[in-house]
Amino acid sequence: MSEVQEQKVKQPDEVFCGECGEIIKAKAEICPKCGVRQESAPYHSDKNKTIAALLALFLGGIGAHKFYLGRIGWGIVYLVFFWTVIPTLISFIEFIILLATDEKAFNKKYATE
Repeated sequence: MSEVQEQKVKQPDEVFCGECGEIIKAKAEICPKCGVRQESAPYHSDKNKTIAALLALFLGGIGAHKFYLGRIGWGIVYLVFFWTVIPTLISFIEFIILLATDEKAFNKKYATE
């Protein structure tokens, strides 16, 4: 006699384990069958790192990059103090940091929910 294969159907809130292929919940950190830690879900950001860096370089003194990245409060602080030139100096440092930041880390920090 042949064994009847059980057909499993993946639900929208489920994914396949990267190691054993078992269907698990999408939010599961560890597969209950094989015990392997799952890769975290990739973060998605609708912000572009290059655009944010260029805004920091050219319009950073007035906080344009902060507004672009959704940091409205900091953008207002930059606008209030732009006449002191301090925001311009800080935004140049932020320009360098943005360029040096890994794309994955940038997306994680500015991910949309």
